[in-house]
Amino acid sequence: MLTLLFGVKVPARTPWPSLRPNLWPALGLTLLPGLLSAQNLLPIEAQVPASVRWYEVRTPHFRVLYPAGFEERARRTAHRLEQVHEPGGASLGLSGRPVSVVLQTRTTIGNGFVSLLPRRSEFYTTFPQDPFLSGTLDWLDELTVHEYRHVVQFDKAHQGLGQLGYLLGGYGGLGLTTLGVPDWFAEGDAVGTETALTRSGRGRIPNFDAYFRANLLAGRRYSYAKAVAGSFRDNVPNHYVLGYFLTTRLKRTAPDAGIWGTVLNRYYRFPVYPLSFSDKLRRTTGLRTDDLYATTVRELDSLWRAEAAARPLTPATELPVAATEKVFTEYQYPQYTTGGAVLALKSGLGHTPRLVELQPGRPERELWVLGLHHNAEQLSAGGMRVAWLEFRYDPRWQQQVYSEVRVLDRRSSLTHLLRPGRRTRYTAAVLSPDGQHLLAVSTDSSYQHRLHLLDASSGAVLRTFDNPDNQPYLHPRFGAEGRTAAVVRLEAAGKRLELLDLTTGQARVLLPAANDNIAQPQPWQEYVLFSSPRSGQEEIYAVHTTTGEVRQVTSRPVGSYHPTVSPDGQRLAFHEIRAQGSRVVEMPLNPTAWLPAPPAAPAPNRYADELAAREPGTRTIGPVLPTDSVAGAALVARRYRRLPHAPNLYGWGLVQSPSGNGLNLGLRAQDVLSTTQAVAGVGFDGVERTGRVFADVSYQGLWPVLDAGVEYGGRRAIGPVPGGVREDQWQYTRLSLGSRLPLVFTQSRMLTSLSVGAYYQLEKTQGYDFTRRFINEVGSRPLHALLGSVSFARTLRQSYRDVAPRWGQSLSLTARGTPFGAGLAARQLAAQGSLFLPGLGWHHAVRLRAGYQHQQQDEYRFGAAIFYPRNLPYLSGNQLTSFSGEYRLPLADVHWELGRVLYVQRLKANVFTDGVRVVSDNFRNTYYSAGFDVSAVFNPLRLRTPLEVGLRTVYDSYYQRWQVQPLVLNVGF
Repeated sequence: MLTLLFGVKVPARTPWPSLRPNLWPALGLTLLPGLLSAQNLLPIEAQVPASVRWYEVRTPHFRVLYPAGFEERARRTAHRLEQVHEPGGASLGLSGRPVSVVLQTRTTIGNGFVSLLPRRSEFYTTFPQDPFLSGTLDWLDELTVHEYRHVVQFDKAHQGLGQLGYLLGGYGGLGLTTLGVPDWFAEGDAVGTETALTRSGRGRIPNFDAYFRANLLAGRRYSYAKAVAGSFRDNVPNHYVLGYFLTTRLKRTAPDAGIWGTVLNRYYRFPVYPLSFSDKLRRTTGLRTDDLYATTVRELDSLWRAEAAARPLTPATELPVAATEKVFTEYQYPQYTTGGAVLALKSGLGHTPRLVELQPGRPERELWVLGLHHNAEQLSAGGMRVAWLEFRYDPRWQQQVYSEVRVLDRRSSLTHLLRPGRRTRYTAAVLSPDGQHLLAVSTDSSYQHRLHLLDASSGAVLRTFDNPDNQPYLHPRFGAEGRTAAVVRLEAAGKRLELLDLTTGQARVLLPAANDNIAQPQPWQEYVLFSSPRSGQEEIYAVHTTTGEVRQVTSRPVGSYHPTVSPDGQRLAFHEIRAQGSRVVEMPLNPTAWLPAPPAAPAPNRYADELAAREPGTRTIGPVLPTDSVAGAALVARRYRRLPHAPNLYGWGLVQSPSGNGLNLGLRAQDVLSTTQAVAGVGFDGVERTGRVFADVSYQGLWPVLDAGVEYGGRRAIGPVPGGVREDQWQYTRLSLGSRLPLVFTQSRMLTSLSVGAYYQLEKTQGYDFTRRFINEVGSRPLHALLGSVSFARTLRQSYRDVAPRWGQSLSLTARGTPFGAGLAARQLAAQGSLFLPGLGWHHAVRLRAGYQHQQQDEYRFGAAIFYPRNLPYLSGNQLTSFSGEYRLPLADVHWELGRVLYVQRLKANVFTDGVRVVSDNFRNTYYSAGFDVSAVFNPLRLRTPLEVGLRTVYDSYYQRWQVQPLVLNVGF
């Protein structure tokens, strides 16, 4: 099913989707292999436990849903949404229609999205520690402005052919008309809105465009096709960055400040032909998207080179690493160890995140490969320990995500999780210099921010510091003596820097609150080092703890990040961004060489300042409206019950049934909490020229998912009758009832899932007149079948360049039978396993599969429950033993372009051999097939979502012939 959603944050390059933090597809979750082909299963959506009570508050334009305990922040968010309602849509020429906003408070992920299927927005409320995401804003304020702009963008489609799409297909039809709008526009325009309407926003945060600057300063001016679609070799700034500069340049330079509203008006009048968005942009401005990109890049290149030429540079020495410049590789977040080496996090297009040790004169040493790590910025080392955070998903409830501290003992090279209680919600955790204690920040499900002192061995909470004003704690770091800590606090006026006495709990303000995005403080002697964008890019500064004087410590080509001081107090390490990836550098700590510091006020920013000056709805987000009224009406909290709101219709007309059979007309519904899904409609089979009606519903609010489906339709076939053969028509009724339980058990770099399901299926026919029945047809006698399945998968997390898991195992068990003693009789038992292994080269992968199926099929034949060899006809024996081996590898990572039509990123290959042993009462034989696939990953028509197609050359021993077949491996949705 096509999913249409826009979110707050997507990293520059990551194999993990973060528009919506849904890891289950990436965890290798398998959905009940071997069920009958007619079984319809609706997708499993993210849930919170059924025990959570939901409430709502309403304003004239918003319904805000929230779990119990979040009422105060829900009211504030509702007021803020109303405050943004008019200015948030002004430059697009409309205000958004009323919409539901769901506050997800049970997760430690900070994110948000807007979706049409069904129409809603969701805010993930945990305050993130990432200083380059929310800047100096409250997290819920950031989400409010950014996500509401997406609501307005979608509502803009209610005109012309877009409105016709809505009338014919509901929000699914409306969403189809939006597919020609580049996602760089959607996200870039939303980033521009948060920048124009607030004092902060990512357009004012230099880290946001740092990789783009690094590319241009290094002479890497990529084509528009590559900038949109990406690369398997080079870092291409994501669509947030690209979109911000493209949309903002037009807003700055066009005579009409609402220029993008005009472009969208023209687009939605007739959006159905290729490159329509670019054509409508040309008709409005004289520029195609390619032209706008080229003009913007030329301007940015000139602007950033002039700034770089005027910037004095401080000397620093790079620590040696193993990576080359051929593939983008990062070394970030340095931390000194007790021996003086530097610990860093290595990641990139070819590496999943891992800890490495760097030291002059010695080769890079790998220490540990991380699992689902959280907040890598807070990596810390102390004594002989290293600590970081990892996500922990509730096995069943996707929206219940915890965050726990993992500690590595460098002496034993073993790790363990700190679990003082059952589950924790930490967003930061840093070790003391001796490794005996941790400072940890938590944000609970009521948006309460706390700072804790923990025992680093047991995780026990030794002290929780008072926070009467509930101001967020950000980036705590111990002083060298372990008795004080520097921490950033956020208040209404902005960020302030404090020095906290851990013994008394008293805090002393070193830098008062200001609109200065200070981050990553590090105490050193009588100074506290910290990073700030006050010079126009992120650099490291030092404030004297007695005098309050601020000096600039570093000035590097594209900024300096994450300062850390050596154990002897003589050296400073930090990482800096480069086109080939961040690198760790060192410099001596010499206060006499430090530069005068610019003022704390934000540095001039041409794009952001001119954007804010021209934005029609510009209004800095200030104090929230009174909490007891919106437009004179009190906000009354009401209980929100899920089942009465289940019939939430969002799609009609052409719909996709879960089984995907034929052409369907019908209705689709899903409540905004994703508890209940339903689809009903009529369909037509063009092969047999028969119709059907169907209905499927899935209730996912309980621990087991409950599914039910019914279908009534016609069949047509040619078969035996007395005197010969003829065509017969008959009707069937099919009923399915059952349950499935999808579980996730990931605890490390190995992604682990388990799925269990059991279903009852009834099928009856009327008017079946053949004297002999096809063995895989029900015929005149009914079928009462029980279907059971267990699937387990455990695979190594992949890098972006990997073509398949390089280590892992999977196992599936299937049982099908007719145990009721009525109707047709059949039985089938099957097992299949896979083993994933590394290949000979980087990113190569081997998969070995074997399966065994035993069945009794005197009266009825179930479909195959195990993998069957490619290109062989299905021979249904009493016993089947199948085996398969394949070798997958990337052939070349390329950047081929064919005008505006095609951009090819990668060529891939797969060599395989499959076999099957078939045993029946009077027959036994072995067949095999072998061949190779060649495929290309490409982007057509300037779309960012890649497709993969290719050719298969295969020989099979059954037909004893070679064949060449087309392959469609990935359609990108």
